[in-house]
Amino acid sequence: MKTILLAAAPTANADNNPILNISIFGAFVAVTLFIVIRASRNNKTAADYYAAGRSFTGPQNGFAIAGDYLSAASFLGICGAIAINGYDGFLYSIGFLVAWLVALLLVAELMRNTGKFTMADVLSFRLSQRPVRLAAAITTLAVCFFYLLAQMAGAGGLVSLLLGIQEQIGQSVVIAVVGVLMIVYVLIGGMKGTTWVQIVKAFLLIGGAVVMTIWVLAMNGFSLDKLLGAAVETVGNDAILGPGLQYGANPWDFISLAIALVLGTAGLPHVLMRFYTVPTAKEARRSVVWAIWLIGLFYILTLVLGYGAGAIVGAETIKAAPGGVNSAAPLLAAALGGPVLLGFISAVAFATILAVVAGLTITAAASFAHDIYANVVKKGNVPPDGEVKVARRTVIVIGVFAILGGIGVQGQNVAFLVALAFAVAASANLPTILFSLFWRKFTTRGAVWSMYGGLATAIILIVLSPVFWGTETSVFKNVGVAIWPLNNPGIVSIPVGFLLGWLGSVTSRKAEDPRKAAEMEVRSLTGYGAEKATEH
Repeated sequence: MKTILLAAAPTANADNNPILNISIFGAFVAVTLFIVIRASRNNKTAADYYAAGRSFTGPQNGFAIAGDYLSAASFLGICGAIAINGYDGFLYSIGFLVAWLVALLLVAELMRNTGKFTMADVLSFRLSQRPVRLAAAITTLAVCFFYLLAQMAGAGGLVSLLLGIQEQIGQSVVIAVVGVLMIVYVLIGGMKGTTWVQIVKAFLLIGGAVVMTIWVLAMNGFSLDKLLGAAVETVGNDAILGPGLQYGANPWDFISLAIALVLGTAGLPHVLMRFYTVPTAKEARRSVVWAIWLIGLFYILTLVLGYGAGAIVGAETIKAAPGGVNSAAPLLAAALGGPVLLGFISAVAFATILAVVAGLTITAAASFAHDIYANVVKKGNVPPDGEVKVARRTVIVIGVFAILGGIGVQGQNVAFLVALAFAVAASANLPTILFSLFWRKFTTRGAVWSMYGGLATAIILIVLSPVFWGTETSVFKNVGVAIWPLNNPGIVSIPVGFLLGWLGSVTSRKAEDPRKAAEMEVRSLTGYGAEKATEH
């Protein structure tokens, strides 16, 4: 959901200044490239390239997680949803924030203690290496690839509008430029460079949101009641202050989406990989606490920004803008600070894409190089620098596919890409992670069934849903009839993932080594034997 809202990010054409926009964006690229080059000097081992030498502190990693998680889509989309649908739009903010409590309580510390570089390290710790690693790598690549497609398509839409490019060829060039920058960031900087880019981006995005929030509150005498009253007066509908405006007709759709968002976040591979960049489990825990505070602050700000856009810009103006609902934040920036603030907010919104796609790319490359190449193909017999070489080549391949895919989905409804990413994470990854960490009788068959079954169920239900068929916003517009009535498959595919994990385990004839299960339990809870930071 977060990324689709970026696909047609708007701008107010009257206040648009392409030269100013590209200058601000160019300054960000120049600064971050300098940071990436500086950070790349210590990328000597796999631990350096994949996990930044486990050298980041909890607060630093917390900012990086926030930068990775708070995409520009979250900023643009949630502000627009609140401006148009009020209370129901703010439910997205609540869902994204609550998801981090699941990550903190169930995943962060235990994953840091048990794993090394990727999610598959945890899942294969006490199970058969090759089938589990292969399944985990496939689900990781699926999540990352669909996220990348959506981000790339969103980048094309946003920058094309900022620079006044309407032709498809021009948008394709923009997507290619984003892809090349992404490849350069990851090739040169690895996880350390990517992390610093995400930290800088988090400062800029949260800082911009704070400035706009204070501005909106100052215009309303720092009274939230006055702001809400102004929003109701401008929109002309007091229903924006209560539930039901967006999901009153089909609450099951919201429940399904909410389940996928809340549970899927704790299974997102690029989020899980961030826990390995800190030296200890304690720092992993601290990083999630910092991330919760930063993300919570940001989502509280979206409440003011969303209702502020409704009050100052107006719902009808937002809907009539080129990007529809997504135009709320840029139009609010234009109304508050003119072309300068619009240029800054829009450029920051675009710059966040670079940070997100860089994180996704290095996660996908690490999964292929570490799990498939090193442990499945080579069975662990690789030279010290072999993994990193393969990872860097994989980055180029992933970048090319992301560019081609982003060009291919231009103008399409990319909802299914994001829904699929969250649904796969919640349906395939999370059940297997929780079973691996907390159930001693979990088996290799259970893990493989859960991952492949969750992946297949999510894909099939999305293909059969209104996201693909039968509506004005479907991929195939007004063609056919959706067999599955909900836009998100989480309400079915997540229970299927858990059920298949249990069923595969209880029907398995081969018992797993109880000593490995005991070792994993002790290590996950105590940190004994966990990966340490590397020295330079």
